[in-house]
Amino acid sequence: MGSKSEQRLDYVLVPLGLAVMVGYHLWLLLRIRRRPATTVIGINAIKRRIWERHIMEDPSGKHAVLAVQTMRNAIMASSVLASVAITLSSLVAALMASGAAHGLFSGTASPAQNNSKNNIVLGAAGQAALSVKFLAILVCFLVAFLLNVQSIRYYSHTGILVNVPLQAHRHRRPGLAIDYVTSTLNRGSYFWSLGVRAFYFSCPVFLWLFGPIPMFAACVAMVCTLYFLDVYKEWDREEEGEGLVAEDGEGDREEEGRTKMATSAV
Repeated sequence: MGSKSEQRLDYVLVPLGLAVMVGYHLWLLLRIRRRPATTVIGINAIKRRIWERHIMEDPSGKHAVLAVQTMRNAIMASSVLASVAITLSSLVAALMASGAAHGLFSGTASPAQNNSKNNIVLGAAGQAALSVKFLAILVCFLVAFLLNVQSIRYYSHTGILVNVPLQAHRHRRPGLAIDYVTSTLNRGSYFWSLGVRAFYFSCPVFLWLFGPIPMFAACVAMVCTLYFLDVYKEWDREEEGEGLVAEDGEGDREEEGRTKMATSAV
């Protein structure tokens, strides 16, 4: 395979793989906005709102310790991911500065590798191409680090706000205070999810070092895997079943269905 053919693979398969990943997440975003009860992220957001409201509306305050411990566990999870991300970023930056990785993947480590037709990289293997690949990996890890830092920030705020008594909000309605805290908690969770997605993106980008074909295959395999991890249709089917029963004239179940829908909308 000539150098021009190798470069064509990079020009075609790499943008196509990235388009598959980006297109899937755009579709997932629209689904979360329109039908949140059919996605894991949407269902978790609904459940977090219910949990937060239950914690703050409890007059006894016996769940305050539970809330703080839950926030601490969430902060620890985000801290671990942030530490891993910044460590990997430093490692990639060190490899780029030393030039050792360029010699390994470009086949310039020894004369025997230069004369071999079986290159370990199927695609563009020049100095500039490898620099772009390592830079893409570095960007993924840096983005993951920043997103997890934001997640820690919102989780820390939630740990304090969740224990503020509702009676202390003199100039605001208690409902607005609960909505603000639940929104803060969900934002922290969203940033954590985005940080994990940045790690997911780094896997196909890393395989790009071995060529555009492994990179494209990894993008397709990851999208198929993420679909089964992100979509959950049983929750929505259960609600639709309750609606059909309500249409049959059973007043009690109709009222129960409305109560459940109102709770989910909170």
